[in-house]
Amino acid sequence: MANVVNGSGRGIPWRALGWGGAVALLALPFFAMQFTHEVNWTPSDFIFAGLLFAAIGALFELGARACREPTYRFGYALGLLGTFLVIWTNLAVGIVGSEDNPENLWFFGALLVGIVGGAAARLRPGGMSWAMAAVALCLGIAFVVATMSRTDEPHVSHWHELAGTGIFAALFLASSALFRRAARS
Repeated sequence: MANVVNGSGRGIPWRALGWGGAVALLALPFFAMQFTHEVNWTPSDFIFAGLLFAAIGALFELGARACREPTYRFGYALGLLGTFLVIWTNLAVGIVGSEDNPENLWFFGALLVGIVGGAAARLRPGGMSWAMAAVALCLGIAFVVATMSRTDEPHVSHWHELAGTGIFAALFLASSALFRRAARS
């Protein structure tokens, strides 16, 4: 079992797959730029994406060491996936309106709630469950605040933005449920 957990020996090399996958994702825009002008990343885009992948990967390694319970690890991975998607979407195109909309900062505030909650819980599953549920709730609040404060387009429908926010919140709620299950184990 230890070989599967740390990626050494004969088990599935999870660490190599994870870090290799991050490198492959980072290489995708580079290769896409060779074939289309629709993808146009600058060096700073690659640096930021590399730093984001490195931070998410390092945080996953930290969480994987915090608890060997598979349910905990899956909950932790879902929380990180949700965090990554909120950051990526918000910076790339914006969750509400464009990426230049200052109201999108509320979504980063929701993630900050999870970071503070996870740190306060010291990554213990019971506290992490509450922290992930709080992020889901705060994402909903961020959506309401961001859409209600938009006075430039008062009659615009926000259904697609609501759907996206709902998907992000669902990831955090699923993470919360898995942490709750891990706490009972």
